[in-house]
Amino acid sequence: MLPVEGGEVWAQDTGHVVAASAYARDRGDAIVLLHPGWADSRIWEQVLARLRDQHRVIRYDARGYGSSPPPAAPFTQLGDLTAVLDQLKVRHAILVGHSGGASPAISLALDHPDRVSALVLLAPGVHDYPWPQDDPYGPEFEAAFMAGDAEALTALGLRTWAAASADPAAEAQIRAAALAFLRQGDFEQPDPATFSKLAELGVPAVVVVGDRDYPMVDHCARTIADRIPGCELVTVPGADHMLPLRAPGLIADVIRSCASQARLGSV
Repeated sequence: MLPVEGGEVWAQDTGHVVAASAYARDRGDAIVLLHPGWADSRIWEQVLARLRDQHRVIRYDARGYGSSPPPAAPFTQLGDLTAVLDQLKVRHAILVGHSGGASPAISLALDHPDRVSALVLLAPGVHDYPWPQDDPYGPEFEAAFMAGDAEALTALGLRTWAAASADPAAEAQIRAAALAFLRQGDFEQPDPATFSKLAELGVPAVVVVGDRDYPMVDHCARTIADRIPGCELVTVPGADHMLPLRAPGLIADVIRSCASQARLGSV
């Protein structure tokens, strides 16, 4: 567990298990995996397995998710990301943000570009994007959340985010996230607005989307990619929102490419 303001979060740092010779020769930038709102850090298992032998990889559970205790005080995702990096003495990182996990990654890259070598954003969303008011997802989520109905939240999550396959792995993640929403309550506060500032990003960025993602979020992700200078857009055929489960090899390859460029000093 790592201390953060007003609480603590569970984190895993693979630095100590990377082969000693390779790790001593070239630590490179840490790779930090930020899970989405509809999953916890276990969604990264297959991606992590492909990276951990050659890279320092850090993942953690947001408050109330996975192995992290529920919050007891207001917090922001940006504040917790910064605290995790500080506690683990990470000076430079490649931030991999999935869905809502993209928000703190983008915020840190805007506020402290010296700490961020590159952004890999999977189906990214930010709270100040002009989300359509007539989409049914928002009212359905709010009704289930206010009723404390984890089963209704799970059913909504499966319909919305697992269009390609409601397989056991996806269902387990969505079901766990539904409970995490209820554990978090109203303690999470929004990160700083970033949508209007995307053109100010000066770090290399890649956006990855699945062509079976929920249309509202797909449009948001593609708009984010359009607004980030020089951003590369990668579309994964047949994939829904649960990208680390659907295309772990491709995502690991994208991250490895960013890490290689970072070492060469071109990012």
